[in-house]
Amino acid sequence: MGIEFLEATAERVVGRMPVEGNTQPYGLLHGGASVVLAETLGSTGAAIHAGAERIAVGIEINATHHRSATSGHVTGVATRLHGGRSLATYDIVITDEQGRRVCTSRLTCMLRDRELQAPPPRDR
Repeated sequence: MGIEFLEATAERVVGRMPVEGNTQPYGLLHGGASVVLAETLGSTGAAIHAGAERIAVGIEINATHHRSATSGHVTGVATRLHGGRSLATYDIVITDEQGRRVCTSRLTCMLRDRELQAPPPRDR
């Protein structure tokens, strides 16, 4: 995907991704690629918020695609809307190089305790 992180805190995560290599057959930025960028940024913020002893697991994401992008890079900014003990929610805005909104997404992650050891294998 070629995602590059530019900033990462629990409150705000910024990253960018090239359009080239992430297009659908018509040469437009693939909507799924926008969602991958959104979930990557939001999940990163949620993981930072959760801390080293916990993990963040995405449980809901939505996306509205406003316009297409055909070249250059798109930049995503994930802003924390809620940071609780069991859930973290982020608003992610993706823009093109002219600052025009390409996609708006919202991600909610469940925060769980990290497993200390792998569960025993199940008999089949």
